[in-house]
Amino acid sequence: MKRNIIAIAIVVTIFGCNSEKKEYASSSKAEMADTVPLDTLAPEKIIKTADMRFRVKDVQQTKEQLSKTIKAEGGAVAEFSIESSIQETEKVKQSTDSLKEITSYRTEGFLVAKVPSEKLDEFTNTISKMAVFVNSAAMKMDDQSIVYLANKLKAQNRVEAIEKINKVATKKSANVESSLFIKDDYIDKKIANMQIDDRVKFSTITLNFYQDNTVSTMTVANDNLYDYRPGFANRLWLNIVNGWTIFKEIILALANLWMVFLVGLGLFFIIRYFVRKNKIAMEMATKHLMDSRQ
Repeated sequence: MKRNIIAIAIVVTIFGCNSEKKEYASSSKAEMADTVPLDTLAPEKIIKTADMRFRVKDVQQTKEQLSKTIKAEGGAVAEFSIESSIQETEKVKQSTDSLKEITSYRTEGFLVAKVPSEKLDEFTNTISKMAVFVNSAAMKMDDQSIVYLANKLKAQNRVEAIEKINKVATKKSANVESSLFIKDDYIDKKIANMQIDDRVKFSTITLNFYQDNTVSTMTVANDNLYDYRPGFANRLWLNIVNGWTIFKEIILALANLWMVFLVGLGLFFIIRYFVRKNKIAMEMATKHLMDSRQ
């Protein structure tokens, strides 16, 4: 009896091990089936960007040519600016009231454009032909395939999660907030992929271009007031006349003070009278003292 029980236990153990091996093998195959499509489903999402700096004959004309070329290639100008900076300026006297202004300035242009990615190389070659010479040119390729695939799979997972949450949304009110959070995250993933698609379809190129220093001349008004003064002889005569005018004004101003002069003159005689009187009294007192001593 014991031998029969032991034999049955051995048989059960053997079959159990075989079933575990089969389950492990089946689960491994399922995992492989899930992982293999990930590589095959990953779309190619290459983002291209380029930068160029080059010298041209005329910045304004180059900007106009670039705009036409970009439009013809099916692209668009995203940003542009033209700036002139003065390097040196000088004013030369031409006449009493005019100067010749000589200015040396540098003009630079900045343009950011979006062009179809498949035409980026052709567009950069066209720009090279416009330039006198190219200072620098660079292109960068950013592979966003894995990021795009991750966003896509995460978005699918969120759709499934929302469906499951909506089934029990009436039982637990907290699930409503979870559903909204997942929906918002789903939208973020979709928008991120839309942005990647747009950047893959249209490449961004940044252009910096400049021209040689330009010298311009222009006649301007003389702002030095000293040059507008009369000649020496005229100024001398005008100063003499002005001195006589000032002298007359002083006399007239003093004439307004005649009462002050009268009061001052009266005080002068009064003070003089008392001084003399005191002096005579002192002399008489001294003489009387001398006589009494004798």
